[in-house]
Amino acid sequence: MEYIDAKRILIPSDGSWFASDYTVNLYRGCNHGCIYCDSRSDCYAIKHFDTVRIKRNALDILTDELAHKKKKGIIALGAMSDSYNPLEKETELTRNALKLFDRFGFGVSVETKSDLILRDTDVLKSISSHSPVIVKFTVTTPYDELGKKLEPKASTVKRRFSALETLSGAGLYTGVLMTPVLPFIEDNSASVISIVDSAYDAGCKFVYAGNVMGVTLRDSQRVHFLEKAEKLFAGMKDKYCVAYGDDYFCPIPENDTIFKAFADRCVMRGLDYKMESITEAALKPYSVTQISLFDF
Repeated sequence: MEYIDAKRILIPSDGSWFASDYTVNLYRGCNHGCIYCDSRSDCYAIKHFDTVRIKRNALDILTDELAHKKKKGIIALGAMSDSYNPLEKETELTRNALKLFDRFGFGVSVETKSDLILRDTDVLKSISSHSPVIVKFTVTTPYDELGKKLEPKASTVKRRFSALETLSGAGLYTGVLMTPVLPFIEDNSASVISIVDSAYDAGCKFVYAGNVMGVTLRDSQRVHFLEKAEKLFAGMKDKYCVAYGDDYFCPIPENDTIFKAFADRCVMRGLDYKMESITEAALKPYSVTQISLFDF
């Protein structure tokens, strides 16, 4: 295992991302191998991103920070590096962080691609007894074969939906994070509708795809993505270069048509797909007093 020093763990957030007031990343780097990951961008200064490193004394620092926070809130877990990487089986950093959230009265918003999260169902349920819990799995394609190319070391799509079904059945508020939608690779109505249907079948309450479907690309992340995409799909690099040049955000060519199909399917299935509706539903079961604490 590799360790790095950390001065802070609990970072304030503006509440725009699933009503989170803080973010926590217990690990640096991720070994799921997703070819599109924005965390590879130079602005995050994560060298050797595929090597997972543990933040030294993370739990001690986090305990002190939580104890001194007068304002409770929702903590976003795993925004930069998946909190359920294989090292988590041994270290249990994420599990122990969740126990701290529970102990100090904080809610949590978790995003992951690993069904290892099932291990912590008991702690998530305990947190949900007093504070909002939002569990979301990233799913960019409904097809395992394609998923293994794009996200080679993450849990299969089938296992992700199975985990969502289990967590939903346990009474937790669950959903799908359908970002990114890769132009020329994942951007078709049938694929998007299939994800919505699978989310519904798994008992999810929402599917979030942003306001415009696409992918962000910049500096070293762009280089990595285009190299990987070209190896997987011959000619893909030229397609992106011609269509987007050096643009940061690359929307899918048929966004209006596909997004409408997505939104219509969500409405038909009774799933929220707008951020404000998702967060409102997540906070609604809690008292007026708690809602004021989790103001977004």
